[in-house]
Amino acid sequence: MGEKRMLILPAELVQKIDENRGDMTQAEFINFLIDEQLKKDPTSDGFVTKDALLEFEHGIKDLLRTFLEFVVSYGLELGKVPGKGDLEELNQRLGGLHKSFGASEKGGSAKDH
Repeated sequence: MGEKRMLILPAELVQKIDENRGDMTQAEFINFLIDEQLKKDPTSDGFVTKDALLEFEHGIKDLLRTFLEFVVSYGLELGKVPGKGDLEELNQRLGGLHKSFGASEKGGSAKDH
């Protein structure tokens, strides 16, 4: 950066640079901003794809179903007899979870649930 050139900028932009540059010179600040922008990975835009979201949803639902099955089987192994209503309610929830999982695999969106 030995050679210097003049860059004509709008007054508002120069004011914005001066307000945010802190102890850096204008040239250092502009160079810093350019370097930081170029370091960014263009593929990582901070968003998730629909496929990745559906895969995550599938994993969470599978984990929840497995956990509920574990809790029920563990309770039965300890000799606790669940009330008939409790077991039916849990069965309905597991069935609903399975149905909603099936719908998301067939093209349902995450916001439909």
